[in-house]
Amino acid sequence: MPFRLLIPLGLLCALLPLHHGAPGPDGSAPDPAHYRERVKAMFYHAYDSYLENAFPFDELRPLTCDGHDTWGSFSLTLIDALDTLLILGNVSEFQRVVEVLQDSVDFDIDVNASVFETNIRVVGGLLSAHLLSKKAGVEVEAGWPCSGPLLRMAEEAARKLLPAFQTPTGMPYGTVNLLHGVNPGETPVTCTAGIGTFIVEFATLSSLTGDPVFEDVARVALMRLWESRSDIGLVGNHIDVLTGKWVAQDAGIGAGVDSYFEYLVKGAILLQDKKLMAMFLEYNKAIRNYTRFDDWYLWVQMYKGTVSMPVFQSLEAYWPGLQSLIGDIDNAMRTFLNYYTVWKQFGGLPEFYNIPQGYTVEKREGYPLRPELIESAMYLYRATGDPTLLELGRDAVESIEKISKVECGFATIKDLRDHKLDNRMESFFLAETVKYLYLLFDPTNFIHNNGSTFDAVITPYGECILGAGGYIFNTEAHPIDPAALHCCQRLKEEQWEVEDLMREFYSLKRSRSKFQKKTVSSGPWEPPARPGTLFSPENHDQARERKPAKQKVPLLSCPSQPFTSKLALLGQVFLDSS
Repeated sequence: MPFRLLIPLGLLCALLPLHHGAPGPDGSAPDPAHYRERVKAMFYHAYDSYLENAFPFDELRPLTCDGHDTWGSFSLTLIDALDTLLILGNVSEFQRVVEVLQDSVDFDIDVNASVFETNIRVVGGLLSAHLLSKKAGVEVEAGWPCSGPLLRMAEEAARKLLPAFQTPTGMPYGTVNLLHGVNPGETPVTCTAGIGTFIVEFATLSSLTGDPVFEDVARVALMRLWESRSDIGLVGNHIDVLTGKWVAQDAGIGAGVDSYFEYLVKGAILLQDKKLMAMFLEYNKAIRNYTRFDDWYLWVQMYKGTVSMPVFQSLEAYWPGLQSLIGDIDNAMRTFLNYYTVWKQFGGLPEFYNIPQGYTVEKREGYPLRPELIESAMYLYRATGDPTLLELGRDAVESIEKISKVECGFATIKDLRDHKLDNRMESFFLAETVKYLYLLFDPTNFIHNNGSTFDAVITPYGECILGAGGYIFNTEAHPIDPAALHCCQRLKEEQWEVEDLMREFYSLKRSRSKFQKKTVSSGPWEPPARPGTLFSPENHDQARERKPAKQKVPLLSCPSQPFTSKLALLGQVFLDSS
């Protein structure tokens, strides 16, 4: 299939004025410090406008300078922006907002809420802020990160979503009433992403609270989708959660499907789960075989593989970033550069772009300030250092400021052809778009930590290491510290790893009593029953059934370190609090 780009004579980027920090005649890369400050100013223009004109509503309407509720009446923009405040270095406002949210947000309300959106924005935002609270100078309660007000709020919100998962298939409804559960007449048709985008938040919640129900329902939903794939290995766009039958059979990587694939990869990294990664890699083969053409990805019929829509959707621009997480840098860069040509053509990414015609699709010409291409640029810049990626960041700042900035914030671009605006500023602008832009231009941000610094925290379950890096962003760009999943539980396989580490370095020269005293601060440590050791041999058979095969090599090549590596960070073995 031949593709051609019909680029207008006057590119928008050529019309934008060059600011200090933009590449000069010698082609030098944009100055990160300059654009960092520009991005920070964008954030505060939008954030202050929300506080002054829209709070406590969910989102700002920037053209009329007022607010409206969109996803459930949660003061959503405030929750979504909270971790961005810390990433920009504003600890005092972070602390103030934490107090405001505790006093003002109530989930016992008669509101029909999107299960998907409430999870990624509210549960994800609260979990991230909870795990970042100590770094932000919040006075955390005893037992943190295994307890805390933001964690309790996240758990309460997530429990409101659980009735949606009570279906014959285990795949959730798309909407739930926060007070009454699923409405009797609720449609059973849910998009694929609305089913498969829970494992990051729900597994984190289970790990922190000790309640397995959240991770369990997320895993069941993931598996039901996996079992519903076609014979050629593809999934469709919408499915009936009561019957398990596909209603919309278009297969692709974009809207309605996107974050399902994203969460297979991120869930695999977060949980060091071999099965989730194997599932994604199988999908990846089918996606390459049937939907990829000249480094573009089209939509095809899920059972036949025939092209149904030769379009690029702006939501698909997350894909190069996802490819970078599995180390597929060359393919990621080629696809990214295709998408960047579209940005250069319009000064943003239209919701739909007809690839053969090289132009927008009717009624899909808008750009609601989405983050996906900037997200991919951030990931790829961390992987390659290619200055082209900084140029995308520069173009995004210049375009958004020139086209979208109004007196009360930044407005959705209704039509990229004539720059008409719409009266909405989505909460993801502050949660994702600004955050990824800032991180692209801030190489020393704590989010990019390579493990050279960390915090040792004493919990009721022992000492754990936090803040060492390897943060996993949920699909709303809320960072989750993977180490936190090991702070509030003592899984038996981890106890065995600790025990082996002790033997390796100390050959059991230290007495067992000293090991018990130093390992856990909340009382004597009782080692697990384990075959072949001097501990509890009477439970040999039972322990053999429970213990999985030991994994000598790290499962995934990613910034997140396995548990034993956290214990031996930079060559130092952490056995006590000294």
